[in-house]
Amino acid sequence: MPVDSFNRRIDYLRLSATDRCNLRCLYCLPEFYARFAPAEELLSHLEIEELAACFAELGVSKIRVTGGEPLVRPAIADLIGRLAKLRGVSEVSLSTNGILLAPLARELAQAGLKRVNISLDTLRPERFRQITRFGKLAAVLEGVEAALKAGLNPVKLNVVVARGMNADEIGEFVELTRSLPLHVRFIELMPMGETGFFSEERRVPLQEMMERAAPLRALGPDERPVGHGPARYYRRPGAQGTVGFISPLSCGFCSACNRVRLTARGVLVPCLDASEGTDLRQALRDKAGRAHLQKLILSVIENKPRRHSMLERAAGLSPNPRFMCQIGG
Repeated sequence: MPVDSFNRRIDYLRLSATDRCNLRCLYCLPEFYARFAPAEELLSHLEIEELAACFAELGVSKIRVTGGEPLVRPAIADLIGRLAKLRGVSEVSLSTNGILLAPLARELAQAGLKRVNISLDTLRPERFRQITRFGKLAAVLEGVEAALKAGLNPVKLNVVVARGMNADEIGEFVELTRSLPLHVRFIELMPMGETGFFSEERRVPLQEMMERAAPLRALGPDERPVGHGPARYYRRPGAQGTVGFISPLSCGFCSACNRVRLTARGVLVPCLDASEGTDLRQALRDKAGRAHLQKLILSVIENKPRRHSMLERAAGLSPNPRFMCQIGG
């Protein structure tokens, strides 16, 4: 298993299937954003499979397929199946906004998908339209139900929290965990992309999110849902599901980071907050060979930064120039 210069074991690849998205969430993309990669610049299924095999040979055993919105990519179940069959890969998971999930959930599970994270920032139909600008809340809720029925486990809901957007719904999301085996994770607003949405006034810090979600009991390692991310987990007394918090600004998690990101264009990025990366696609298309590709991968891992720079940029209100869809979510 590869180890970076700070002795962090890197066993997790976040792999972007596409940079395209069928929503334009307020904090993520401008309403009329259309600067997506041309088809010829995207990695093919075969190219993704080959690069994933390079990672697996090095000891990376967990792959999360992201976007953009990965379900807008044609034949996404075929891609999931290719990744799930790779020697050394123990788990393939998916992050999605859920709009297209309902008709695909069973096929994805049969292809080898183990679990799914669904982005959902509100439980109110009109507010959903305001936040996402497109799509319908009902489609996402159908996707959640379909994921549970298909046996994907765990099913996690990712909720980006912002004051004036949805902070007043934290209690309602926590209530979902009482009767359903859902794992709701509240995510602190981050200065990503040039949408102009991030501000310190809108950011709800960890302590306030926890107070709005109370009462909660901290969970031990054996009680937490399966996962390899930075969330800290709790449970409301008597609830089936759990409540997690991801707070990159209030409480950094970089010391335990175990991941790198491969963009839809084939650029390997060492950190969510990174502004640059290494082009694996060109090396692959130049027939560089697996040994050379793995050398490039190990070099990126070796140079993975100690921590992100979000605090500094948040203080200066200077967002990462890359949008989340460009870096793999």
